[in-house]
Amino acid sequence: MKLAALHALVAAVEEGSLRGAARRIGTSQPALTKTIRELELELGSSLLTRTSRGVQPTAQGKVLYERALKATRELNLAVDEIHQMRGHMAGDLHISAVPVAVMLLVPELLRTFGQAYPDVRLRVSEELYVAQLQRLRTQEVDITVGGIPNDLPPGEFLVEPLIHTTMVPTARKGSHWLQARSLQDLQHARWVFTGARGESGYARTLYESNGLAAPPVGAIVNSTLALLSLVATGDYVGLMPSQIARHPLAAPFISVIPIREQGHALEIGVILRSDTSPSPLLRHIMTHLHRAAHHVDSLEPAGDL
Repeated sequence: MKLAALHALVAAVEEGSLRGAARRIGTSQPALTKTIRELELELGSSLLTRTSRGVQPTAQGKVLYERALKATRELNLAVDEIHQMRGHMAGDLHISAVPVAVMLLVPELLRTFGQAYPDVRLRVSEELYVAQLQRLRTQEVDITVGGIPNDLPPGEFLVEPLIHTTMVPTARKGSHWLQARSLQDLQHARWVFTGARGESGYARTLYESNGLAAPPVGAIVNSTLALLSLVATGDYVGLMPSQIARHPLAAPFISVIPIREQGHALEIGVILRSDTSPSPLLRHIMTHLHRAAHHVDSLEPAGDL
């Protein structure tokens, strides 16, 4: 099985047409069609279904496409790592980060890392709820910066703490919920839960850790913008990192509810797979993340974290 044939299949699946795939890899459409046909003959299976609107992978084509993506990714990583071992820091890095990390750590990371390694392309994806580490498991991202879950499978991940935050209840400016002085006072509020399901999340954890039943779910979101929008404009209560609640972008619209209970303490750290040896580039970015964390600590008033 030739690598060029796998590249052709990947391009065809992602472009949705043979013409687009040929243009992407720099060949003619007849040549690309022949390459894929030879691959189908080699495997004894049809890989693409031709329709009037283009092509789609068959069940066998999906299997080979997914494996080809992983193989291509590994080969590209090997090439990048060889260059990095020779001192040429270039390549791509994909980071997923929670909102507090995007606001506090990523700007400083991009400033210092970008200056040191201008040939490296950094891609940052915001992840609101990173207790589910599926994207890291499937190697869709190289590194995750987020809340360190208490139930991480032993031995599966490497973790390096960076900063601490406190998840605090918030409401819009002028909301009657700002008069609450305890979690119990907020038990009948319409809470915005963050995550994939209402059965999990930091709000539920905060209530249960204080011996209280979790409040009913008013809404479930999986984006920072949705959380801020609902809390800032509606009669909702939402739990968010204290630094975000007091950030200049959010502070004009929301306030922290002054309850007597402490918020949910959360440690933000770097999480990466333990079954792969960190490349030189990955080790450098972790160093710069620690520098960014130190920079954030130096700016925070004592006790605010």
